[in-house]
Amino acid sequence: MSVETIPENAEERDPQQEIVETTPLLGGESNSRTATTTKVPEVEIHLYRCGKGPIDVFKSNLGGWEQNQLEVRPILEKYGLKSIFAFNVERGRAAPIRFHPRNGWSVLMYRDGAVVYIDGEPQDSVLKPITRIVLGVAIVMLLITFLMKDPPAWIKNNISMGNFPPWVLACVVIVVTRARKKTRDFFKKCGW
Repeated sequence: MSVETIPENAEERDPQQEIVETTPLLGGESNSRTATTTKVPEVEIHLYRCGKGPIDVFKSNLGGWEQNQLEVRPILEKYGLKSIFAFNVERGRAAPIRFHPRNGWSVLMYRDGAVVYIDGEPQDSVLKPITRIVLGVAIVMLLITFLMKDPPAWIKNNISMGNFPPWVLACVVIVVTRARKKTRDFFKKCGW
């Protein structure tokens, strides 16, 4: 067995092995602590959906390094929106509120206690375009069946599609559906 010897010189001692108790530098009791509370900056948000509402009025904390940026991503997720815009009740939508893709903070800065009016654009439903495509294909097949005197062989025999590629029909329905969606605003601007 080996016996460790403790060096007698102060120079040879390891300073990390020594535990020294010191008195606190500040006067008073060492156990009492004072808690400081800081007010988190927040804004009041009036949220509209497609110009209708307000659907909700709530307070949101400001984030960012200087605590002056709106936390946009939680608002988008909570209310199912794909984008938000600055909003004026009398004039309608204004500029979109941009945000950083990594942290979700707005690019614009806001003042603590400000009242912000926001208009949101809802997310597109996944089910809606699919049902339109299925209904479009079904209607086209029914029209072909009823309007033609002699329906094609591929309609008579549903099991085999014959020489007609069904993906062409599906592509036509998709293109027509998407074109209608894109030109909807165009017809509204023309007064239709």
